[in-house]
Amino acid sequence: MPIVTFWNDERDQTGKTLTAVAVATRMAIERNYKVLLMSTSFRDSTMKNCFFGDEVQRNLKIFGGKSNNIAVENGIEGLIKLIAANKLTPNVITDYTKVIFKERLEIINGFLGAKEVTREEYEKIQKYYIDLIKVANQYYDMVLVDLDKLIPEKLRDEILNISNLNVYVLSQKKSSLDRYLIQRQKNANIGNPKTLPVIGKYIANTKYNSRNVMKYMQERKELNVVPFNILY
Repeated sequence: MPIVTFWNDERDQTGKTLTAVAVATRMAIERNYKVLLMSTSFRDSTMKNCFFGDEVQRNLKIFGGKSNNIAVENGIEGLIKLIAANKLTPNVITDYTKVIFKERLEIINGFLGAKEVTREEYEKIQKYYIDLIKVANQYYDMVLVDLDKLIPEKLRDEILNISNLNVYVLSQKKSSLDRYLIQRQKNANIGNPKTLPVIGKYIANTKYNSRNVMKYMQERKELNVVPFNILY
């Protein structure tokens, strides 16, 4: 089954997580796929806020969205403990997810951890992400990974290598476009044929609209964009 990773090495906000959320949601609504959306972040509530604000929760009930019985707030931590103990099986993962659309979309929020847990301690468990993605790929029709930009380079490359498609999310800023063009020549992961550039938080009514960006980047293929929606 396909693994799709959303990533970049930008310092600026590009809407990477929002792009992953938008794609996962649309896939779940329009296709009969069982999709898992997984965050690798550390104490970043972006994905959680997209789905679990009070108003969003009320709307999700229409589609059968609910939380599982197990303490899924820290689902990633529970799953990593199972991996470390060599007890994780594909069908168990769903017990640690949050259901957005029943039989269509489930998510695993990023690492929350207790307040006393430091980033250094968190980095010790990051190595288990590879195993989690591989096991999840045996159960779900599609696994979408929101790759945190602070993930170590070696681990990042491993995740990109096992992915079938890598979505590189950039912004409409000239600095972001210039960085992408430079890195495309230097970074094999960006220049790789399985890497797809996408503009996140796209606004059409600007100087750097998709047509002008295509000319600037000398891209012949139509550039993929995810429109910015303040209600989303």
